[in-house]
Amino acid sequence: MRKFQFPVDVAHAKSVNETYTELRRLRVSAAFTAVFLIALGAWFMWIATAWSYILGAVFFIGAATSLWVMLWTPRKMGSIESRYAAGDLVPTVVAEKLPDGALLLALVDIAKPGVEEPYYVLITRPVRALPGHAMERGAQVPAVSILADRGRNTGGRTWQLVSAMPIAWGTTDPAVLARATDEITDAEWALLHANIGLSEKVRTAKNQQLLIDPADLPDDLR
Repeated sequence: MRKFQFPVDVAHAKSVNETYTELRRLRVSAAFTAVFLIALGAWFMWIATAWSYILGAVFFIGAATSLWVMLWTPRKMGSIESRYAAGDLVPTVVAEKLPDGALLLALVDIAKPGVEEPYYVLITRPVRALPGHAMERGAQVPAVSILADRGRNTGGRTWQLVSAMPIAWGTTDPAVLARATDEITDAEWALLHANIGLSEKVRTAKNQQLLIDPADLPDDLR
């Protein structure tokens, strides 16, 4: 496990970090859904019949669920600083240029703590902006991993949900980006460049992950 510590520029991160932009969209969507369901539930209660009371209660339960999602999701994600501090430093490269950005290909170890052998997978992540990096195929983009399970089921040897968050979404300092790039080994960068053509296969794979054969890993990753 390799951590990378740096001073996070919170104002910059809030403006460009797409992980938290997606979180804001989810919260807004949940809020609108809750308001709609509350209004619908109140209307059915106003009708005041046996069946309308049942439907009203169902809509109120749905509204409560939406409000819970709106309030619970930020707590699960944590602050921008804590998310960068918790993730492992991982390499990503620009695999494809997209009309509205680029597709990153990342190499991430998804083994859970306590599992002795690593489980390295390739994953992809579409991004709209990469401050400080060229949006061209093969560009090296240091990032941190984001690992989680889908629900409360924490069993298994590997994480179910995997993503990567570029360091460039947390700082505008070119020296920090250069240091992060240098702390990733040449062998890791070479492995990603050698597999850059697999981005479409990774994107369409189960869970959008492609396991790397241990025999193909650099010696320092086995």
